[in-house]
Amino acid sequence: MRQVVIALVLALLAAPLHAQTRKPAAPRRPAPARRAPAAPPPLTRVPATLVCPSELGDGVTTKRRFCDVLTGRDPKEGILVTIPPHVGTATLSFEVHNRHTYSAELVARKTAYRHYTATIGVLLADGTLVDRAVIDSEVRTEKDLFDRIGGGAGPGGVKAVAPAGTEFVQFTLPEGALEASVLGEKLTMVRPDGTDQFTAPGRPVATISNVMIEYRPAPAPKTPAKPAAKPPVK
Repeated sequence: MRQVVIALVLALLAAPLHAQTRKPAAPRRPAPARRAPAAPPPLTRVPATLVCPSELGDGVTTKRRFCDVLTGRDPKEGILVTIPPHVGTATLSFEVHNRHTYSAELVARKTAYRHYTATIGVLLADGTLVDRAVIDSEVRTEKDLFDRIGGGAGPGGVKAVAPAGTEFVQFTLPEGALEASVLGEKLTMVRPDGTDQFTAPGRPVATISNVMIEYRPAPAPKTPAKPAAKPPVK
């Protein structure tokens, strides 16, 4: 009996001693908060910088710059549009117009009718075709013209050639594109006495205006840190 009591006392004494030697569990650290992805730069829409090989002139009413589209296949010979460095795709947009040589004499004789259908294309610098566009319009009198071009010898100081009709078009350009070219493909002109088709290189088949670029600006390149100046050698 005495041995049983001694064993119970020893067990009671060992229990708290064992509990005191156990280390408490370390508190769990909260998971680090995830950073939200950086917002993409906002879209920017600006007038395009372009090199026009054949200027038609400035509109008397719209004050726009009109640039003729010449037929050809070499991107270097087209209207060259600069595409700013951008993230993702960029959008090139403009309005296409037919070109009409206005004659008050033909209007008076009721033989001024013309029906124009012009096809143009936008190419990348390496010659890749982005897409085509078509402008189709009819002209009977001066009221059918989109605008008159200043700087001519006609009545009111306007040129005989004028833009007719208008078609808004836009083209999606890839991320790496820094230049696009606008070239003409063909022109069909229907007259009261027949039909003419033009595809020879270097001929103006249409004219464009209101050329715009929409893009997300690429981040500015990081400037490398300048190396620390070396101490002078004694």
